[in-house]
Amino acid sequence: MKRLLHYLSGYKLESILGPLFKMLEASFELFVPLVVASMIDVGIKQNNTPYILRMGGLLILLGIIGLTCSLTAQYFAAKASVLTATSLRNDLFSHISHLSYTEIDTVGTSTLITRMTSDINQVQTGINMVLRLFLRSPFVVFGAMIMAFTVNVKAAMAFVVVIPLLSVVVFGILLISMPLYKKVQKQLDQVMLTTRENLMGVRVIRAFNRQKSETARFEEENGLLVRFQVFVGKISALLNPVTYIMINFAIIAVVWIGAFQVDAGIITQGKVVALVNYMSQILVELIKLANLIIIISKSVACMNRVDTIFQMEPSIKEKENAGADSSQDASAAKVVFDHVSFLYAGAKEESLSSIDFSVKKGETIGIIGGTGSGKSTVVNLIPRFYDVAAGRVMLDGMDVRDYPLDALREKIGIVPQKSVLFKGSLRENMQWGKKDASDEEIYHALDIAQAREFVDGKGKGLDLYIEQGGRNLSGGQKQRLTIARALVRKPEILILDDSASALDFATDARLRRAIKENTEGMTVFLVSQRAATIRGADQIFVLDDGKIAGKGTHKELLNHCDLYREICLSQLSKEEVERDGR
Repeated sequence: MKRLLHYLSGYKLESILGPLFKMLEASFELFVPLVVASMIDVGIKQNNTPYILRMGGLLILLGIIGLTCSLTAQYFAAKASVLTATSLRNDLFSHISHLSYTEIDTVGTSTLITRMTSDINQVQTGINMVLRLFLRSPFVVFGAMIMAFTVNVKAAMAFVVVIPLLSVVVFGILLISMPLYKKVQKQLDQVMLTTRENLMGVRVIRAFNRQKSETARFEEENGLLVRFQVFVGKISALLNPVTYIMINFAIIAVVWIGAFQVDAGIITQGKVVALVNYMSQILVELIKLANLIIIISKSVACMNRVDTIFQMEPSIKEKENAGADSSQDASAAKVVFDHVSFLYAGAKEESLSSIDFSVKKGETIGIIGGTGSGKSTVVNLIPRFYDVAAGRVMLDGMDVRDYPLDALREKIGIVPQKSVLFKGSLRENMQWGKKDASDEEIYHALDIAQAREFVDGKGKGLDLYIEQGGRNLSGGQKQRLTIARALVRKPEILILDDSASALDFATDARLRRAIKENTEGMTVFLVSQRAATIRGADQIFVLDDGKIAGKGTHKELLNHCDLYREICLSQLSKEEVERDGR
């Protein structure tokens, strides 16, 4: 909550004026019963039409002033809540963008999206309602009681009895129902998760003919949500009838006492009506206050969930004065892994253990191994997406942890396993690699990536519109464009993380040949499960269960690494393997 108050402090004026105008509206509202009483006691009793018209005009004036105050209050409350939520959302997005892969993997992207959207929206609603009602409702409740005492002390004693009783009932029901609302929210999250999984995996569900079982699972979870909601609803439903019963008894008491006092000539009929109106005002405001507390509890819970994201410190941090006291060694190996070990957050076993190798500038490195062997983890340590648990990753003779992150990643062009393109033109997507890239540079990169042909075939050149996620392109086309985007940067190190898996063998071969011919001086890492993709590399590292099982050229590994030979035999003909091994 401290964080939320910090954001609200930037909008102090709106946060003060909103409740202030609401209290002004309430003040004018408290005078209405007295005006009505005066109309009854003077205007109607004396048949004084001009007086009735004057009092009617006063009521209209009070209504107009109250409406103006209400609209003004709502404007300031809405402004404060919207701007606070906007600032909160902007800072949360910025904070998330600085989190490392470790934190993002731990939390999950779906959770982060929920925090950015529905949770902050709920916080915004809570701020708006608090600024409008949190002071107004108690002010009206106690104001009505005070005004009742100005009318008649004896009759007003009913207020002294009923208000504490009402408060106990209202807040007692809330204390019971609020924990249940948390259960409802938790179950709602589960329903949303199931919905998200089914929508994202709809093709798989249909392929395995699981529609009925998934529908049954959803109905079960949704049914549980309904049962929770009904149970909470039954308890919350007690609020209105109980409060109405108590208020009605209080009104009966006021009318009963008032009738005797009217008969005795102590008070007038109009004042009895005023007392009844004040009692009704209290009822309405207590109901509003109860609903407000429910909204506040939901908003506080959502803010706490947002705050947990803010409290997450990125594990990847730049050292103070990073790069200031160190200098790169041009004669040193381009990339060195010095007895590197790595452990994913929450994992019990190391994903990488004692990885040790050296790569010269301009070399092409192939990394191969089975699924889960640690191939992607190795290359993700170079741009420092993760930090090592032990050992060092060196770039140009300097520990990657000593680089400013921008300077480090400026040297590297990476093509991830999953091709990611962004909504916009092809030119805009290519300029992610280099902001000021010319059309000539982009087309050159497209030629190398074997993407020029299909781009020209689309007939729109670099103005080709890319839909969200590249939905209007095939998997192979997206992969080639992401490779081109990395090449536009002309990085010192190019990392292709299984980025040609959707390409046919002929296109893959042309791509590798084009990269080798047009990237002189560039150090290239080829991560693949295809032996054909990496067999032309200067060095090949074979990974098995997070360890290097073999290193060398294609020929050397065929003769000395059983695992590599086994991989090749599973993909290539025996004759081809034996020929390459000679």
